[in-house]
Amino acid sequence: MAAAPRPRTSGPALPAPPAPAPRDPDWPGRRPVASRCGAVGATPRSVGGPGAKMDAATLTYDTLRFAEFEDFPETSEPIWILGRKYSILTEKDEILADVASRLWFTYRKNFPAIGGTGPTSDTGWGCMLRCGQMIFAQALVCRHLGRDWRWAQRKRQPDSYCRVLQAFLDRKDSCYSIHQIAQMGVGEGKSIGQWYGPNTVAQVLKKLAVFDAWSALAVHVAMDNTVVMADVRRLCRSGLPCAGAEAFPADSERHCNGFPAGAEGGECTAPWRPLVLLIPLRLGLADVNAAYAGTLKHCFRMPQSLGVIGGKPNSAHYFIGYVGEELIYLDPHTTQPAVAAADRCPVPDESFHCQHPPGRMSITELDPSIAVGFFCKTEDDFNDWCQQVRKLSLLGGALPMFELVEQQPSHLACPDVLNLSLDSSDAERLERFFDSEDEDFEILSL
Repeated sequence: MAAAPRPRTSGPALPAPPAPAPRDPDWPGRRPVASRCGAVGATPRSVGGPGAKMDAATLTYDTLRFAEFEDFPETSEPIWILGRKYSILTEKDEILADVASRLWFTYRKNFPAIGGTGPTSDTGWGCMLRCGQMIFAQALVCRHLGRDWRWAQRKRQPDSYCRVLQAFLDRKDSCYSIHQIAQMGVGEGKSIGQWYGPNTVAQVLKKLAVFDAWSALAVHVAMDNTVVMADVRRLCRSGLPCAGAEAFPADSERHCNGFPAGAEGGECTAPWRPLVLLIPLRLGLADVNAAYAGTLKHCFRMPQSLGVIGGKPNSAHYFIGYVGEELIYLDPHTTQPAVAAADRCPVPDESFHCQHPPGRMSITELDPSIAVGFFCKTEDDFNDWCQQVRKLSLLGGALPMFELVEQQPSHLACPDVLNLSLDSSDAERLERFFDSEDEDFEILSL
């Protein structure tokens, strides 16, 4: 047996172990998570050890460009992307062009501090806010550019595209910026830097849309798993006051409801304001009830589809379609440098488009708390959507995710959220509807 080592009695003291390198405040203190859209939540220590020094953008955005991504499966099953049907065998380029044309919002770093003294990065907490931006940006693209519009690198885009993108830039005066969403969320009981649920981000986007007179959207958040058609029609047929038309000016001409004075809709009311319909749902307790899978997939087949926001617990994704039993999504969990604010085109936009195959996950992995989105530009679009929902309810084997009714059911004794003003301070009245933890949804079951 080897003799035990004798204690040191003389000589120089052993050097102290080196102190760990200070952690960049933009890096979340959590283990790395793999992502098809780039490195997610990596830490300096996880890439090169305690002394490693590497810029966050190098670990994320550059990795994004050169990493290998899982391609679509070679299958005869159709691929559905936001109401469009494709074949991977013959239309792969068209599929990737459609995906790349969606506005892709991810974590950013080094943007102006939220609120002047708050965070300069949303890494680790802003994924649901970014997903909310993506689903709402898709509504604005449909509103101003149309569903068939396609983005291409180094190709001049319409001015309306630039205006849509500017509305989401990371600065305080952009209508749907991370700054606006985070600060509006404070009124819903969410501190800046706190994670949102699908219901909360839907309610915040509804409030912010009031200030976007250029788009003149009617945003309806359907509560209690019920879409009341009369409420939707009343909202879309109501006009906006001309006094707020310049809150988001388009040019030197005076605008009202998104139309120049004297043009179509020149009066201060429009016959139908384009509708953004967001439906927060909970499709089970811990897991999605399998009976809803068929209905959920059918939502992506509707031409009015804006997709779904949801994901896994505390990890949000923007779902834009499906193939087989897998959902297709854009992943916000990539930290990119903030794009410098620009008041006019062109905005450097390459990092706002996902130029590789999107992520996929099994429907069974989905967290049951989601929000489904639809866009109806005209009243005919809304009527067509209602017919599709009714037909879906008649199909065997598919459990409806929500109810479509003409009038407010008498058993839903609740305040009329359509008529809540922006400066309402009745917190108790709003608590049930704007609950960020989504704990008050009715649980749907067989």
